Order: sequence, then structure tokens, then C-alpha cells
Amino acid sequence: MRYEKHKRKKRKSTSILLVLLVLFGATAGYVYYQYKQGVNQSLEIINNGSTENNVNEVYAFEGKKDQYGATNILLLGSDAREGEKASRADTIMIAHYNEDKGTYKLTSIMRDIYVSIPDEGKHKINSAFMRGGPELMRKTIKENFDIDLQYYAIVDFQGFVQLIDEAFPKGVEINVEKRMEANVDVPLEPGLQKLNGDQMLSFVRFRHDAIGDFGRVQRQQQALQAIGDQLSGIQTIPKLPKLVGVVKPYINTNMDTGDILFMAKDFFGKDRGTIETFRIPIENGYRDANIKGEGAVLELDLEENREAFHQFLTK
Repeated sequence: MRYEKHKRKKRKSTSILLVLLVLFGATAGYVYYQYKQGVNQSLEIINNGSTENNVNEVYAFEGKKDQYGATNILLLGSDAREGEKASRADTIMIAHYNEDKGTYKLTSIMRDIYVSIPDEGKHKINSAFMRGGPELMRKTIKENFDIDLQYYAIVDFQGFVQLIDEAFPKGVEINVEKRMEANVDVPLEPGLQKLNGDQMLSFVRFRHDAIGDFGRVQRQQQALQAIGDQLSGIQTIPKLPKLVGVVKPYINTNMDTGDILFMAKDFFGKDRGTIETFRIPIENGYRDANIKGEGAVLELDLEENREAFHQFLTK
């Protein structure tokens, strides 16, 4: 009797294990299928000649977690010009993720700040990428602001367009504060509206007004806030594999797909509140200058900016 009971319990345990294995296999298969579907969708666009990218270029990157235990990801938007072998960084941001605290923060570094670049002298910070790729940018940020970066991601702007169109078939709702038409592919009219991928790209790249790059950095942070807020929630998680697949062919990164999915799932799967943002230089922490060979630059009070930056990271 006892033996029969033991056999029934064993059969029940085995059945549960089999069910779990089937569910796990089905979930893994779904994730992979959705991811590959997204990748193939973007590769078809690339192969049709709509865009070019350099995601296969291999960069060294000797990053690590920072002294506060956070994972920092260097985000670079490339600004390659025709005839150039390398490009300056058009956009420089750092995404901060602290798993222990469950916090997400975002820092924008203005491209015209005038800093010391290791072994290169003083130049605009965006030229560090042209001079030595993401690793030299990492070293430059470490030397000037004393923060370590673990990962990098060089983002092709066409990937941003494809991600927006896939994630938001009806567009991202955002307030366009003024008419934007100079040096953008798609002119924008003012007002609260829903923007598709090409329109969002115009919004985040526009800088031909009285406040120039300062306004552009503000709009970039505003756009990422809106995208994060409108994508957030448990209903987004099933979409993540395909969204990662869509953007993967447009990103050169040292992060593997599993890391990206894990951080994205954690970001969208809980009530994280507002993403805190920061800008270097801080208000009243710089002066405008004109340097021979560099043009117009932002000269920093380096100590003041560094201290404010670390206060932002640790609060």
C-alpha cells in the first residue's frame, strides 16, 4: 500500500516536472522566434539598401561596474559624415542601472564640452570616439568624472526609427514646443501630437534655435522619458524579444542579448517611477569659449560638475 502511494507521488512529481519543462521550452521557443522575427525584419530593410550600419566592427572595451555597484551603459549616437573614416559622437548619454536599489537614471553629456582626452590633449569630448572608439570615450569619462562604465552601445539612428515604428504603430505622444524645420528630414509643427519614427528622429536631433544643443539634449531626455512611460507595464514584456530583435541589427554593443532582455524586462516589469535625468555641464558650471582649432566649446568648472554628478548618482 505504502509502495503504491510512493509510486503515485513519484509519477505526480515526474508529470509536474515534464509540464514545467514543456512550458519552459515553449517560452524559450517563443522568445527566440519573436527575437529572430524582429532581427529578420530589420535585416530585410538594411539589405534593401534603405540604410547602412557598422555594427560588425569590433571594439575593445575594458569596462566594469562603478564604485556604487551600478551598471553604467555608454550610449553613443554616431555622426558619420561622407568621406570620413571615423565619426564624432553626435549623442553621448549614460544609462545608469542599479539592480540592488531598483533605480534607473540617465545622464546626457553635451558633445562640445572641452575636456582632457587621455594621450590626446584637450579637445571637445565628442572627438574621443573618432580618436579611439568607445574605449577612449570610456577612459575620457573616467578621467574627468571618475565613473566607470561597464557596457557601450553605438546606436544607428535608423534603428531608433524602426524601434519607434514597431513599438508604437500609432506614434509616441509628445509635445512639440515649436516649429522644427531647419536641418531635419521631416519638419514638425508645434503642439501635442503622436510622432512616428522619422518624426521622432527630427524631434531629438533638431538644434537650430536660440539654445542650440541645450535644447536638443532636453528634447532627447524628454523623448526617452515619453518612450519609457508609454512602453512601461506588464503588457509590454511579451513584446520585448521582437523589439530587441528589431533594434539589434542597428546597435554595436558589448552587451549580449540575454543582458539586454534581462534589463529591459526589469525596467518594464515594475513600477519604477520617473526616470531621473542629469546633464553635464550643470547650470552655471561652465562658460562659453572659443578655442583655436576647436571652435566654440563649453569650458567646465570640472570639480563642480564632477561633484554634482556623483551626488546625482548616489541620491
